Amino acid sequence: MTSLPAQAQFVVIGGGIIGCSTAYHLARDHKADVILLEQNKLTAGSTWHAAGLVGQLRSSASITQVLKYSVDLYNRLDAETGLATGWKMTGCLRLATNADRWTEYKRLATTAQSFGMEMHLISPAEVKKMWPLLEVSDLVGASWLPTDGQASPSDITQSLAKGARMHGAKIVEGVRVEGFDIKDGRVTAVKTNQGIIACETVINCAGQWARQVGAMAGVSVPLQPVKHQYVITEKLEGLATDVATLRDPDRRIYFKEEVGGLVFGGYEPNPISWTQGDVPNDFEFQLFDDDWDHFEQHMGQALARVPALEKAGIKQMINGPESFTPDGNFILGAAPELKNYYVGAGFNAFGIASGGGAGWVLARWAATAEAPMDLWVVDIRRFSDLHKDRQWTNDRTLEAYGKHYTVGFPHEEYESGRPRIVSPLYGRLKARNACFGSKLGWERPNWFAPAGTEAKDVYSMGRQNWFEAVGAEHRAVRNGVGLFDQSSFAKYELVGKGAAEALDWICANRVPAVGRLAYTQMLNSRGGIECDLTVARLAEDRFYIVTGTGFRTHDSAWIADHVKPGLEARLEDVTEAWGTLSLMGPAAREVLAKVTKADVSNGGFPFGAAREIEIAGHRLRALRITYVGELGWELHIPIAAIGEVFDALMAAGDVTPAGYRAIESLRLEKGYRAWGSDITPNDTPFHAGLAWAVKLKSNQNFLGRAACERVAAAPLAKMLAGFTTERETIVLLGRETILRNGEFAGYLTSGGYGYTIGRPIGYGYIRNPKGVSEHYVREGHYELVVAQERVKVLVHLAPLYDPANARVKS
Repeated sequence: MTSLPAQAQFVVIGGGIIGCSTAYHLARDHKADVILLEQNKLTAGSTWHAAGLVGQLRSSASITQVLKYSVDLYNRLDAETGLATGWKMTGCLRLATNADRWTEYKRLATTAQSFGMEMHLISPAEVKKMWPLLEVSDLVGASWLPTDGQASPSDITQSLAKGARMHGAKIVEGVRVEGFDIKDGRVTAVKTNQGIIACETVINCAGQWARQVGAMAGVSVPLQPVKHQYVITEKLEGLATDVATLRDPDRRIYFKEEVGGLVFGGYEPNPISWTQGDVPNDFEFQLFDDDWDHFEQHMGQALARVPALEKAGIKQMINGPESFTPDGNFILGAAPELKNYYVGAGFNAFGIASGGGAGWVLARWAATAEAPMDLWVVDIRRFSDLHKDRQWTNDRTLEAYGKHYTVGFPHEEYESGRPRIVSPLYGRLKARNACFGSKLGWERPNWFAPAGTEAKDVYSMGRQNWFEAVGAEHRAVRNGVGLFDQSSFAKYELVGKGAAEALDWICANRVPAVGRLAYTQMLNSRGGIECDLTVARLAEDRFYIVTGTGFRTHDSAWIADHVKPGLEARLEDVTEAWGTLSLMGPAAREVLAKVTKADVSNGGFPFGAAREIEIAGHRLRALRITYVGELGWELHIPIAAIGEVFDALMAAGDVTPAGYRAIESLRLEKGYRAWGSDITPNDTPFHAGLAWAVKLKSNQNFLGRAACERVAAAPLAKMLAGFTTERETIVLLGRETILRNGEFAGYLTSGGYGYTIGRPIGYGYIRNPKGVSEHYVREGHYELVVAQERVKVLVHLAPLYDPANARVKS
């Protein structure tokens, strides 16, 4: 029996690399009173058998920063603790054997440039020189990241643990968490097999046990253990000990050197999950039986790539569980179910690469109750109740695992577990040849295929098969009227005498009067944009809040967490109760007037108004607002009535059903921002051109006001601008590098095509530490680096399209 303290400020659960890194950073950076509990021995879960490859480049700038921090930490940790980490900066080669992969690498090389990372594209001959044992006859080329490498997972973890102890953390092995005491939405104590520890904050870093440790507290952690295999060979003649780690995604395999031999494994298209029930508590330092039949697909590919393996002896096969998630991104952050419960888990076999940085940001998140940067892509609040379904999570996770090394085509959709959630219009839209995508389980029409053609995406690195069809929908909205099924919108009601006061504090914009709506951001303490949504006031004490589909859990948690204590304000999720039809285009008023007796004239129903009207015998909420830059209304309809309202609108004129790809094109032309790309927790409204939506001129305090005042009083370090390419055929996706007068100035946050202006469009922040003004933006000459090619562009600070005077800029 180990003597446990009666209380601690932080209790970290799990002694793998993530838990030890989190405890280390809490103790080092925040001087916290922290205890780490490990049910077995440190590294006993999946850390000990991890392959140890460390890559840094990701599609998110913030996650790339997190992984770069890991490398920096591993480089210097042994000097602090005296324990070696096994870190070797060998660099990493990624091989390409086809044109699509090569295009992907050219885009990745541009992303690396945008994120300040060194990455080179090299020839097959250069690959052969670096890795003489490789067969390179089938290669187009390779990417080379010189600062990637490999490490010893157990050594890093032990070094982090020692560092945590050196800074005052307590680490106790052999203590199993068995439950939690919870009061008023907070954990007050952790119950273990050796006693109870009162605490202020819990951090669940329990690896493959994180799901069941979360369940003890009513917290959903949607991960799935998957069997992952690799082989360790005897020494291989001619293999240098400092040879680069190697990823060969077209063959689905990876290699790294180890003690003169090779470690190699892969990500197969037919992975095998482990249990969907609880992982046994005593599964420590254990492996599964070797499965050579399943591994044969990797063995054959490895022999083809490294023929010398035919003569190499096999030391060992490792077949162990790794925790994977339904979207291939790890899970980090504040659980929405409780006020003081954090999670760091589900690292999809790159926990070693992530460990140092993930522990760094998770510790700060838990210590300050706010994410230190934009971590949306890994935020646990990206999930929903859908992910509590173990079978659905298992199936989607296996699909994500199988895509680990496939070419990342733009706009690619997952196929498993569909259709899951459909609006009542699903059948009607499918009959009209809709091609559906999926967002947080909802089937949503992305585009409509012309009659006689298949409603199916054909993926490519260039323009895809839906390009012309989306253009037709776009033009229908610009010139007539389109109808969008946006029933998947997340919708809440905030009700109570204190609801207005609650929103006054949380919203950066003014809270609307009854019968009006407001577009507003909700800001963090740094002034960064956490939510981007609309608030309609239905009554003095009732508000209707609408946000994007994917932000359902995130935004509701943000609102609930920031309602001041003691206020009478109850937040209710009403997403499934209301369907949404968006009627948009210059002919929208004409169509709406035919189906309702309500006054929909500009005087009777001005922009920003929220009214209850009747269509087809059903009362509904009509909000006059637009995300496409045209006259329009969002019609929020009791879900059971949406079919009849849809039929009435379609019969009232020449109305074109349209999808989400048209919305994206239309909003780009109008310059509307998208949360998660153009605006994030890293960006303030002042940087994003949204200062008009911040109530600084009022005397009212609001969350983020002090930070906004500081930003407003100083020169801006960056400014969001629009760009159009002179070449009409360029494909912009986001992360392309912005050059101003030939020098790095930022990167695109989003990209697409504007069918009205006939040009590709991108948005991105122009950066300059000395300050960015409108004059500074306009006096520069600009290019974009697109897949390593420099392309001339024009810069824009005003919308590219304005329906008020039919102004079009190109």
